[in-house]
Amino acid sequence: MPRLAPVELAKSYRLLNHGPTVLVSSAHEGRSNVMAAAWAMPLDFDPPKVLVVVDKSTLTRQLMEASGEFVLNIPCKAQAAQVLAAGSQSGKEVDKFAASELSPLPACKVGAPLVAGCIAHLECKIISEPRNEQQYDLFIGEIIAAQADPDVFSNGHWHFDGHDDKRSLHYVAGGHFMVIGEEIDVSPSP
Repeated sequence: MPRLAPVELAKSYRLLNHGPTVLVSSAHEGRSNVMAAAWAMPLDFDPPKVLVVVDKSTLTRQLMEASGEFVLNIPCKAQAAQVLAAGSQSGKEVDKFAASELSPLPACKVGAPLVAGCIAHLECKIISEPRNEQQYDLFIGEIIAAQADPDVFSNGHWHFDGHDDKRSLHYVAGGHFMVIGEEIDVSPSP
């Protein structure tokens, strides 16, 4: 058995925190915002749902609560500097789309914008769970529309070979990202 080293509990979340980083976009009454988030995950299949953690202090959260919707945008390696910029500033102080050089695009079914250049978008309406939202900053979204770049996602699968700049970003901590690596296929035994 390999030797294991203890992990400081305050850093233990980093053992799981390498799913794709997302850009959460929101809008209400003519104002929009975008923020980077590392804590997002799928929740259910039918109807499809996601979870995302959005702090009480953010403009994104204010706009989400006011509109009842948001978009999870999945950025790629080519956008790493922009994602870090979006995650390092407050939308209450600057226009984060302009400051991070990200461009909003119209969504199909929600008022929140898509983020140009991302490899996928999940348009969501909030399923209100006030206790989880207030106590844990945890939002449940039902996915009502989804789009992906066919260069890297088709037939229900990611395939990044030949598209290095379109690999999904995975935030580790402290301004450090990883990109998704080599695909392996393990076929089940007959």
